[in-house]
Amino acid sequence: MSKIADNPLILVDGSSYLFRAFHAPPHLTNSKGEPTGAIYGVVNMLRSLINKFKPTQMAVIFDAKGKTFRNDMYAEYKANRPPMPDDLRIQIEPLHKIIKALGLPLISIEGVEADDVIGTLAKQASEQKRHVLISTGDKDMAQLVNPHVTLINTMTDTVLDEEGVKNKFGIGPELIIDYLALMGDKVDNIPGLPGVGEKTALAMLQGIGGMDKLYENPEKVSELSFRGSKSMPTKLIDNEKEARLSYELATIKTDVELEITFDQLNIDTPDQAQLIELYKEMEFKRWLSEVIGQEQSTQADSEVEEIAEKVEGNYSCILDKTEFNLWLAKLQSAELIAFDTETTSLNYMQAEIVGVSFCIKPGEAAYVPVAHDYDDAPEQLERNWVLAQLKPLLEDPDKAIVGQNLKYDKHVLANYNINLQGIAHDSMIESYVYNSVGTRHDMDSLALKYLGHKNISFEEIAGKGAKQLTFNQISLEQAAPYAAEDADITLQLHNKLWNELSKDEKLKTVYQEIELPLIPVLSQIEQNGVLIDIHQLSKQSQDILLRLDELEKEAYDIAGEEFNLSSTKQLQAILFEKLNHPIIKKTPKGAPSTAEEVLQELALDFPLPKLLMEYRGLAKLKSTYTDKLPLMVANKTGRVHTSYHQAVTATGRLSSTDPNLQNIPIRNEEGRKVRKAFVAREGYKIMAADYSQIELRIMAHLSADKGLLTAFSEGQDIHRATASEVFDTPLEEVSSEQRRNAKAINFGLIYGMSAFGLSRQLSIPRGEAQKYMDLYFERYPGVLEYMETTREFAEEHGYVETIFGRRLQLPDIKARNGAIRKAAQRAAINAPMQGTAADIIKYAMIKVDKWIKELNSSDIIMIMQVHDELVFEVKESFVDEAQTKIQQIMQDAAKLDVPLLVEAGVGDNWDEAH
Repeated sequence: MSKIADNPLILVDGSSYLFRAFHAPPHLTNSKGEPTGAIYGVVNMLRSLINKFKPTQMAVIFDAKGKTFRNDMYAEYKANRPPMPDDLRIQIEPLHKIIKALGLPLISIEGVEADDVIGTLAKQASEQKRHVLISTGDKDMAQLVNPHVTLINTMTDTVLDEEGVKNKFGIGPELIIDYLALMGDKVDNIPGLPGVGEKTALAMLQGIGGMDKLYENPEKVSELSFRGSKSMPTKLIDNEKEARLSYELATIKTDVELEITFDQLNIDTPDQAQLIELYKEMEFKRWLSEVIGQEQSTQADSEVEEIAEKVEGNYSCILDKTEFNLWLAKLQSAELIAFDTETTSLNYMQAEIVGVSFCIKPGEAAYVPVAHDYDDAPEQLERNWVLAQLKPLLEDPDKAIVGQNLKYDKHVLANYNINLQGIAHDSMIESYVYNSVGTRHDMDSLALKYLGHKNISFEEIAGKGAKQLTFNQISLEQAAPYAAEDADITLQLHNKLWNELSKDEKLKTVYQEIELPLIPVLSQIEQNGVLIDIHQLSKQSQDILLRLDELEKEAYDIAGEEFNLSSTKQLQAILFEKLNHPIIKKTPKGAPSTAEEVLQELALDFPLPKLLMEYRGLAKLKSTYTDKLPLMVANKTGRVHTSYHQAVTATGRLSSTDPNLQNIPIRNEEGRKVRKAFVAREGYKIMAADYSQIELRIMAHLSADKGLLTAFSEGQDIHRATASEVFDTPLEEVSSEQRRNAKAINFGLIYGMSAFGLSRQLSIPRGEAQKYMDLYFERYPGVLEYMETTREFAEEHGYVETIFGRRLQLPDIKARNGAIRKAAQRAAINAPMQGTAADIIKYAMIKVDKWIKELNSSDIIMIMQVHDELVFEVKESFVDEAQTKIQQIMQDAAKLDVPLLVEAGVGDNWDEAH
């Protein structure tokens, strides 16, 4: 890379970068559906330049609206350019605001282009021997390069000084205008010479010289050795007017009248408050976090006070019983307590308490360390004594407690025989119910979004990677402010979010009647865990390994050579170069994609992609389940304990991790074998109760379609009934293929499937698929009406709702990008069904848990929730009674216009029961 002078004047070609950033991935939008990708790209480049070169002078130059002097010279100049896309136009104003807030001079002069302003400033500066760095992706700018002017393209990380221009173009900067004029430019509609491209232009310029020399003696061109040189003199003479015009159009003006000179382009202090507002609006969270951190650090007192005194503001670190008892008295009289634990692990089964923090009013919080064991750690209160003092308070159901992800704290306290009772609020769940898609629901993200506050991050005090400390190893000078802040921010977030939720009775009901009561239910299921047969899983792993070896050999035979089935690069070479399979899709970098959906499509016609899909599925099953599950058995219980997450999916469905129970495949034999390893202890059975076709039943309720309501109310096979209607066939004569097609239509419509999607799924022509859908809507007009009114509601309000009032925000519903907008429309149709199904099973879990608690018996425990299914471990003698009661509770969990049907099965393992 060419050397760049220290502290150059940086001139940024804002218009060049704006268009390039707009067309480059990622194509970002904020939660309102507003495009932000071009803004992000340009600002990212500006930040990079500032960080790399640390300039004191810099300006960003944009083209002004309207025509320029070049249009007066040549009316067709840039006439071929399409109008600016709307998605780009609306990003210009906020981008300009951010640039100004960064303290950067922004210049836009009517009647000339950004290039001309840059050229003028560069000439001014270089005449004063001031070094200039022009940041651009525009090759035209190479004409400005001289001993004091250098170009940098930040998108390709290339630098061009005089030598660099010669290496890149084959000519020096003094001939670039001639080069551009001879070739012309289709994008800018500069005519140039007919039939002259890069090679021909270069041959003439290197052989004879610039435009003036060419026209001094055009006949000399015929002596050059390039193809077409003999006819070139005539071409030059016949098109001299166009060539001279092209030269003028390609020349960057360097004498624009400016109200500012290069030496006035000083970088000002950034406007932190303005940047915070703009980054919030654009939802650039990382940059927002940085700016808020900078603002807070300028306000913070750099001195750390004594540990036993106030450590930050009104944050206390409690090291003696007297101060602890004062705080305990405050907690006992408080109406609401924000509570948090600090532990040694995120694994709730293994986590040990290192300290606890609490807050009773914003800005006033305390941390009680009990197990910091680093060298020279001060004496702390004894853990068992502290927990014993807090136990009556934490187990009092009338003592209101708020936390951030209190389910985790409930687990950790249970490890110390404390049953956390008074769960009044959870800021994570409040945020999720208020807007499930607006942000991540971790505390740091919520503090930034709702409070404009940057929390102390865990990495700031614990470090990163393999050397990261556990909380017990962190000094109290750092740990106390961090922990106390957690409790303080939790209370502040609750105050903010509860105020918002309280404005909407339906959202408030979802929060209070579904999500909050579910916290202890999920905690209990997780504590119960599930028994697995590790020997069976070990045997499955061995069987899968043998099958993977077989598949590898088969793949080598098809390919005619050995290769790594897990290497994307080698797969691309085999599939698309050697076997010449069609390229279905490309990666962002332009390489042929080998993604799952591509292999699925190729597998319809070719054996290797089909084999690869089986290989990938088995390899994933082995690494995720058959190998991993035995390692996840808790020493304490001998069982596997998953973690259910309430605040992840957009629609309200639960997700699970460590292990992910939702993703165990059930449509192939190997996946079902994994379920066989989920077993019951001796004397017990596994019972699985599953809602039958719940989303289709919800569709019938929401659409109020008479045909669907009748079919479900009469207990008909809905797919057979649909086939009978769509294919105009008596119910008893419906073929299995007709039923299969009707099933694809029923489920496809739930997910907003188009005729094109249906045609691919059924492998039929698109026209035939459209005919099926038209017939369906003819027979079930209520469904079509539901879909249309739902789309209209979503476009008007920006969200849809479940039957119970859960709201799914749809920020992309008005996106100008058609594909993004259609995806949001499909989500609008599906979300009320999927979300209502999630609400119903959550209601069912709460009611089933209440019944189990009332039994006060060890005859039954709830051990899993997967999709629309609840799984139990039931004593053999109690199976019949439990099955009847559970089916009744689940079927009565909600009242719809069609009956809810629950199918229950019993077996020695999950697969048998399902």
